[in-house]
Amino acid sequence: MYQYDAFDQEMVESRARQFAEQTRRYLAGELSEERFRPLRLQNGLYIQRFAPMLRVAIPYGTLSAAQLRELGRIAEEYDKGYGHFTTRQNIQFNWPQLERVPQILMDLAQVQMHAIQTSGNCIRNISSDVYAGVAADECEDPRPWCELLRQWSTLHPEFAFLPRKFKIAVSAARTDRAATFVHDIGLQIHHADDQTRFRVIVGGGLGRTPLLGQVVREALEPEHLRSYLEAVLRVYNRLGRRDNMYKARIKILVKETGPKIFAELVEAEFAKLAGGELHISAEEIAGFKAHFAAPDYAAREADAAAEGATPPAIWLKHNLHPHRRAGWTSVVVSLKPADEPPGDASAAQMRAVAALSERYGFGEIRVSHEQNLILPDIREADLPAVYAELEAQGLHTPTAGLVTDMICCPGLDFCSLANAGSIGVARDIQALFEDAEAIEAMGELRLNMSGCMNGCGHHSVGHIGILGVDKKGAEWYQISLGGSSRNDAALGDRLGAALSREDIVPAIGRLLGAYQQQRDKGERFLDTYRRVGLSPFKEAVYG
Repeated sequence: MYQYDAFDQEMVESRARQFAEQTRRYLAGELSEERFRPLRLQNGLYIQRFAPMLRVAIPYGTLSAAQLRELGRIAEEYDKGYGHFTTRQNIQFNWPQLERVPQILMDLAQVQMHAIQTSGNCIRNISSDVYAGVAADECEDPRPWCELLRQWSTLHPEFAFLPRKFKIAVSAARTDRAATFVHDIGLQIHHADDQTRFRVIVGGGLGRTPLLGQVVREALEPEHLRSYLEAVLRVYNRLGRRDNMYKARIKILVKETGPKIFAELVEAEFAKLAGGELHISAEEIAGFKAHFAAPDYAAREADAAAEGATPPAIWLKHNLHPHRRAGWTSVVVSLKPADEPPGDASAAQMRAVAALSERYGFGEIRVSHEQNLILPDIREADLPAVYAELEAQGLHTPTAGLVTDMICCPGLDFCSLANAGSIGVARDIQALFEDAEAIEAMGELRLNMSGCMNGCGHHSVGHIGILGVDKKGAEWYQISLGGSSRNDAALGDRLGAALSREDIVPAIGRLLGAYQQQRDKGERFLDTYRRVGLSPFKEAVYG
């Protein structure tokens, strides 16, 4: 993992001290709400329906055991004993008291964490493949590049007040697990003649106007990465709309300008920057890579295997991911029990996962886009013991990648922007299935749900997407089908008219029944939908 140097530590601590004074002035009536709002947003603090919400950055989804323990302690001391992990690989605390938030930020600084730029019209947390550095199918570790971009973008003076928020994702694997086509900038690392190159995708995004990104550079040389992204941001900062927040994202600029003309504008700006102070030297690249050296697998392999019963076959099939080193695997720690909101973890669970990461791994944990935790380095020989401890904490749900491993925003239960609830619907959908075998029978199926058009639950790219809408104060839901955020990225097709809260879960049941009828043996839901189209599903739901 990247470790702060003295400059990093002082910067984060000084930021926490600065916000403490700003909060004191606000509570004393010396700062108006209008003046305090941008200050709190730049420090990750929202005002939700019932209380403030603090969003803490987890750069490219990587945590140390010490950091996860501290998040658990913060959940107990300052919140209601749990945290919510998000699709952006961050964590949110939903119940902190405003006057105590500065102390939370200072506590976070002591374990090299912060909430800087987790909100506001700036470059947000850099996200990546949750299996970065350990995946069997990646061409190289993308984390050094994520860290380079994190340092470039943090408190960048030119991009502190962009037209709208800006999100960057980086992937280096054959399977795009970072949703690069639905980010403002998506970077796909690939090798050409054994040389690292970046495919640069610009203009993706979800929300009110979902759009897929466009490739503007196929093979950018690594030494130009910072300069080229600076050029993209400069063009957006100059030409992005500021008169209409719904049309202010870069995706609208790329669509209205056209990908070809937009790329030409970027190239013209890039020509002014290439070879300048943003140029990345070979020594700088080597320095970033040194922070992500492989752990000492050989030393751990000499240890005796932990004893225990063989985990259930269904868990072994779905909750493990292929590792780059023989005899090792990555374990999905499910945050999707049937009786809890998707993505929530208690303080006790955070402590337990931190301990597992140290006992059987190298003290590292990842946060996934699907709102689960990952133990990236686990010996296959230790899986019986790992499973037993996960089961004791209720973290063993064996349905990763299946229909009940759904992505779900907090919805109307917390969010002041939401039109409808999400958590209750998620629980009711899970209740459609009698057991894990029934869930497994559905095959790979990604169900994503958002409580409003902002799309925090990524409904637009779900195989099945559910969007909460408001109808005269009542909760209604629209269904979309056929979305994907992987290599075959696609936006879902709207199925039909919105359904009431009473009707949405039975409708999902009928839709899944239609899938079983139309499905070829072993076929994924997405493949079935793309083969047969919308009509059979529409008939099943609406008659």
